[in-house]
Amino acid sequence: MNKNLLLTCIALSLAIVSACKTVSAIDETGKVNITGSLVNEQQQALKNVKLVINGQSFNTDSNGNYSAWVSPEDIYSLKFSTNNYYTAIQTFSHYELTQQNMNIQPIELVQKVKGRTLFAFGGDVMMGRRFAKPKFDNAVIIEADSKAQDTKSIVEHMRPYMSLADMAAVNLETQISHTQPSERAPKSVTFYSPPETLTALEWAGIDFVTLGNNHTYDYMDSGLKSTLKYLEKSVLNYAGAGINKKQALKAHRQNLNGTDYAFLGYVGWEGGFTPNQTASHDKGGAAFGSMQNIVDSVSREAADKQATIVQYHGSLEYKTEPTLVTEQRLKTAIDSGADMAIAHHPHVTQGFEIYNDKLIAYSMGNFIFDQYFYSTPHSFVLYVWMDGDKLHRAEVVPVYLKGYKPTPATGMHRYTVLKRLDQLSQKRGVKLGVSGGHGVITPINSFIASKSEITLKAIKEQTVFPLYHTQWQQNIINVSSDDKDLTYRLGVNLVNGSDFESFGTFNTNERGWNIDQSGFNITTESAVSGKKSVKAELKSRQIETFGMTNFRRVYNPSSPMTISTNIKVDSDTKINFYWQGRKTRDKFSYAIKSAKKHLIETLTLDGSEDWTNLEVAFNTQRVGYRSFRILLEIEDLSGNKNTVYLDDVNLVEWQSAYSKLNNMPVANDGNKQASFIGFNTMPQSDINISYK
Repeated sequence: MNKNLLLTCIALSLAIVSACKTVSAIDETGKVNITGSLVNEQQQALKNVKLVINGQSFNTDSNGNYSAWVSPEDIYSLKFSTNNYYTAIQTFSHYELTQQNMNIQPIELVQKVKGRTLFAFGGDVMMGRRFAKPKFDNAVIIEADSKAQDTKSIVEHMRPYMSLADMAAVNLETQISHTQPSERAPKSVTFYSPPETLTALEWAGIDFVTLGNNHTYDYMDSGLKSTLKYLEKSVLNYAGAGINKKQALKAHRQNLNGTDYAFLGYVGWEGGFTPNQTASHDKGGAAFGSMQNIVDSVSREAADKQATIVQYHGSLEYKTEPTLVTEQRLKTAIDSGADMAIAHHPHVTQGFEIYNDKLIAYSMGNFIFDQYFYSTPHSFVLYVWMDGDKLHRAEVVPVYLKGYKPTPATGMHRYTVLKRLDQLSQKRGVKLGVSGGHGVITPINSFIASKSEITLKAIKEQTVFPLYHTQWQQNIINVSSDDKDLTYRLGVNLVNGSDFESFGTFNTNERGWNIDQSGFNITTESAVSGKKSVKAELKSRQIETFGMTNFRRVYNPSSPMTISTNIKVDSDTKINFYWQGRKTRDKFSYAIKSAKKHLIETLTLDGSEDWTNLEVAFNTQRVGYRSFRILLEIEDLSGNKNTVYLDDVNLVEWQSAYSKLNNMPVANDGNKQASFIGFNTMPQSDINISYK
């Protein structure tokens, strides 16, 4: 890995001014120039590598550099291929590349050698429930008369990535049935997905599914038998469940590039209903990942000279760290002979650890799922290169579930995915390196980030500034200014797609904003950052509400918050800022329609300015609520038509108290994942932020 990571050239139109030299990246025809370089893992330039960008072909020069003039698009897919190296794919948005002068950090290609195998792992998968019966008046994704086509459309953007692997695996967290199976387990949430799900996974390049999870027995024997029947008809291999304990604990064995691999899957608990979800001697279900079962089954495979890969379903939903039970079981699996451990269930990502030279991924998050809790869409695909039973390298491909569909994460979504994984992994001694827009893990961490500095320019009435265009792999080490009375704090954004730049990319819309249910639409007529915002045409005295479709389920109670947004109006306009919560015992359907809206603040504008930055502060409730959302009620006061634009609608949860300049805040869970910095008052002088 390059020991001196390139400093991304930063050009935030609002706040961040870079010292990088600006180069021309657009010609007289309107084409843009995407530049970068290709190297191998020893940092040697790779010449004459074929590069395809959105169907247009180029080659690297003798120094491994490329300079590609292409027509501007919202999304650029780059595919690199050359003899004796694994093909690589990376995806970037136009908006994020404009923030770095259209230059991409060096991308490393991995050499093909005898005995080396590339695995690709994804997280939780289901195609039931809201895919066919969506909430919030969203469009149906899987129609009854076009299931084959619709299920493939869900995985189409991940197909290029998964197809590169020698073996690709996901957690199939659903039963498979043409219709709802006859028996239903006595539990609150059960899943079944159409048989076309398996065909779509095959088409996307998936080779193996683990069934060791808490939804494999949702419809008991009838659902399990249906699932196994359809799997036997498919080309997908599986492990982790069966009609009895012996079958459930049986490994799938497969020779890949000369190495015999064994794949085992487990669920971490038996379930609190009767009959429970795990297999026994005379009952079907998932393989129970008890300590004894793990030791016995892993030891059996290791003794038979199988390179063993364990997939485990456990820990607690939506948490940043694995439970100690999960950690101990995964480490015990490695102590018993496993060569890699991949875990899931929390529906959010957790960090990595290298334990006894073996890779542990504590939570993969979602891969295909219908949740929208604002924290669950950020995920990843994990590439792992194994030399027989030895870890060579792993690479994190950031993924964003957009409208329940997995897509390559770009821009603010890439930053969110990789920043979280990097910080959580560092707590376990793993520092992610960088290859283009991906993160890198090696058995021996040798990634050293160089120091860099950015400058925030003081802006009228603004105290809250985004950090998405800084380098995700670097940490803030100092904040300084000539404004000596200034203090600062760090926070994270709790809403997704708040800049609206990626709203309609990948042929699927965001489902986190109520654009489908309101008078607002995406527009390119006017914007603060990038080129997109949301727009509404208000009639005389009309009121229009813009806000979060769903409640934010994962948040810290009794935390200071700031709603930061930019608004542009034609004439006199009133804006009411509300928070609305779902109380602990409220049904979701009741809360979303009828829960009380709590007024935070009312502001008025007269339309005399172009864009105006608004910041509204409030605290989340201490007790009594399980989730909340924000709403902006916008009312025309002019008595005439009124055009309203909104851009950069951010909900910032502060994760450190105010600190003096030249003094870093005390670290706690999350504050190093900062995507925003806020000040106690409007800065009067430039702010210098140092990173390493």
